[in-house]
Amino acid sequence: LSQVIAPAEPDPAASPERARAELDEEMENDICKVWDMSMDEDVALFLQEFNAPDIFMGVFAKSKCPRLTEICVGILGNMACFQDICMSISKDENLGQVLLQRLCDSDSPTLLETSRLLLTCLSQPEVANVWVERIRENPSVYDCVCFIMSSSTNVELLVKVGEVVDKLFDLDEELMLNWIKSGTCRSVGPSVDDSPEELPDFKIVPCILEAAKQVRSDNPEGLDVYMHILQLLTTVDEGIQAIVQAPDGGKDTWSLLYDLVCQELCQPDDPPIIVQEQKTVLASILSVLSAMFASQTEQEYTRMRKSKSCYFLFFLYMPLIGSLIRILQYMEGCGKRAADNSKESEQEETGRTDVNEDDFHLKILKDICCELLSNMLQELTKENTLEGLHQGHLNEQTCSCAFQNLLPLYFASVESFLEVLREADQTLADNLEKRFPSLKVHT
Repeated sequence: LSQVIAPAEPDPAASPERARAELDEEMENDICKVWDMSMDEDVALFLQEFNAPDIFMGVFAKSKCPRLTEICVGILGNMACFQDICMSISKDENLGQVLLQRLCDSDSPTLLETSRLLLTCLSQPEVANVWVERIRENPSVYDCVCFIMSSSTNVELLVKVGEVVDKLFDLDEELMLNWIKSGTCRSVGPSVDDSPEELPDFKIVPCILEAAKQVRSDNPEGLDVYMHILQLLTTVDEGIQAIVQAPDGGKDTWSLLYDLVCQELCQPDDPPIIVQEQKTVLASILSVLSAMFASQTEQEYTRMRKSKSCYFLFFLYMPLIGSLIRILQYMEGCGKRAADNSKESEQEETGRTDVNEDDFHLKILKDICCELLSNMLQELTKENTLEGLHQGHLNEQTCSCAFQNLLPLYFASVESFLEVLREADQTLADNLEKRFPSLKVHT
């Protein structure tokens, strides 16, 4: 490696550009073997004793070969999987700064390995705070991450960068708040040549949405990651405001999430068990929709609904309400199936644990789903309800499922909806009152 970086006698036949950009095939094969071997702890420890990180520092400082940089970062990433080595790497301030600078690289494979390395370190409780603090003090990380999320078409890279952002936000609310407030100044970022490139004025929410749109079709796990990032944003008031007070008023966010729920996830032709597979991403999406709905309702919803300038227009209510009820119906089916499986495997400790974990995640999804559904039902008018009856989203079966899940916690919402339903379909309202005696009107 030392010879590749600074050969004692440079080859006069090789052009400077070629020497910078290409790696000798034999050397590449040898280093790739080390890369593969570094997944073994004994090999990783030997490399650590041999001061390999210092050698890689020299590579990062002098080499202009993207493939060489990628391999060296990849080896460090493998070494960081082992706790003692990870602590040593993390405590090296110079190495830490150099690695963060790799996020401004223009080479996708290098960016991928850098992101993998950062995620590995952030997943180690002993050193996570070191990296969080380092990233918080380095504003260029925000710019580089936003640049990747908003412009890359490499799904694998987007997923890994998303996992890094998700981990950062989960670890440190202060950093998340700083990133929410960032994007007010232009800064220097990645470039394909030696001259710096001025980046646009990034905002975190549009960048997250752009990345989510890229991964939604090709990588369900990646979509789950980006939806969870949005959910984390809604845990603070500043995050909710960043979503609903975007230049488009939150329309892009609402449209994407609405489309995912109503057109892609948990569809009528899916088996009910699909809710088990999609429970975490559905919980994140519905949580963000619920936060947005509540925020706009509290602020200027009444005025916006009259002008129909609001992104959640009333004519779009029913497909979303129908999807929420379908999710609840599917969860009821999964609950029955889980109960049957629990009886069959009552003696199997592992199986029983899995069922309990599934029950926990399904309960979270149900709680979020019911909260959003109750809020939406309260805002329905006679015209919306008639449209829902006409479209088939509302009938005795779906309303019964909604009431069964909402009562008694959301009694006021159900009672309010029933009054509107009575104006639209008296017979259906009477049938529901008979099925749920607690809803009968008291005079």
